[in-house]
Amino acid sequence: MKTFCSATAASRGSRARLVLLTIALALFGATASMAQPTAERDLAELTLEELLEVEIGHFAITGIHHTHDHPKGEWMLGYSYMFMNMDGNLDGTGSKSKQDIYDDDFMVAPLNMTMQMHMFHLMFAPTDRLTLMLMMPYVVKSMEHRVNPAILMPFAGQKFTTRSEGPGDFQLSAIIDLWENETHRLIMEGGWSFPTGSIDEKDNLPNTMGADVRLPYPMQLGSGTFDVHPGLTYIGQTRNWSWGLHSDGTLRFGKNDHHYRLGNEWMASVWGARALTRFISTTVRLDGRGWKNIHGADPSLNPMMVPTADPDLRAGERLDIVFGLNLYAPEGRWSGHRLTLEGGLPVYQRLDGPQLETTWQMRVAWELTFDSIFGWRWSL
Repeated sequence: MKTFCSATAASRGSRARLVLLTIALALFGATASMAQPTAERDLAELTLEELLEVEIGHFAITGIHHTHDHPKGEWMLGYSYMFMNMDGNLDGTGSKSKQDIYDDDFMVAPLNMTMQMHMFHLMFAPTDRLTLMLMMPYVVKSMEHRVNPAILMPFAGQKFTTRSEGPGDFQLSAIIDLWENETHRLIMEGGWSFPTGSIDEKDNLPNTMGADVRLPYPMQLGSGTFDVHPGLTYIGQTRNWSWGLHSDGTLRFGKNDHHYRLGNEWMASVWGARALTRFISTTVRLDGRGWKNIHGADPSLNPMMVPTADPDLRAGERLDIVFGLNLYAPEGRWSGHRLTLEGGLPVYQRLDGPQLETTWQMRVAWELTFDSIFGWRWSL
């Protein structure tokens, strides 16, 4: 019966993902066909910089930032909101039910998790080929659990939720325009993040008699270490299409104050974008990412209490498909403003589990480009 229920739930989840994917593909195809000849004539008159502004702003692709053709002295202020939902557990590519987790001798099973991130960033271009960027995230996490009903304690079978909230790790990056011609561009990015996010987040658990205890690794807000973020981006451009490749990573060094280091991460992305008018474009991309297990362990966490407290159950790989709509105002009252809407879902996941699986995600981003602050221009 347990196997049947698990398979049925997995089947329902697969059907829901297939329906969402079909709808998204249909919407993307429909919007791409809306481009009119007049819009193409307008695009033919645009410079490469204007084409890039219309079709693929740096916020249009998560984690990718580009310099403009002549950005010297230009500023960019931005804000984005990202929401990610995780529901159910995987071990490898197979589902794990609550009972499976209890049978593995864990006292608590994670049920679902939500993660919200408010990202604030400021960019400045001191030269035509160099852009500096500051990013500061604010993170809100919530995870629901259920206590193993077979254990001998007053809270057996009880459902409870833990929550953490606060600033994440501050990041400083340099973006260098390595090479470009009329249709191609190569960009390098190097970043350094600082351990401003808390790794001391605590909450009240059912068996702690009212005392707050430190939460497992996924509920912490930062890494606790100084991390390096290298990246490389290629962008191709024609009159009304753009495409590209992007790869970046997170390399962590040393160990934090709780004697562990999060695993290194990598991400690779391929995308295409279509301009519908001078003001609207659509994007579709595939994001592949992977992350390693944790090195070391927080001595205050019991790895047999819940899978999220086991440092050897944190690695994984995931492939997402993401669809986006980009609105940009090249002139007029809203000149310099850009709005990006994105939604995505995984098409493949393999997790060292039991580990919560991602079900869907969305992002809304706004940015404003300007060339002076209080009338002052800054450049080298």
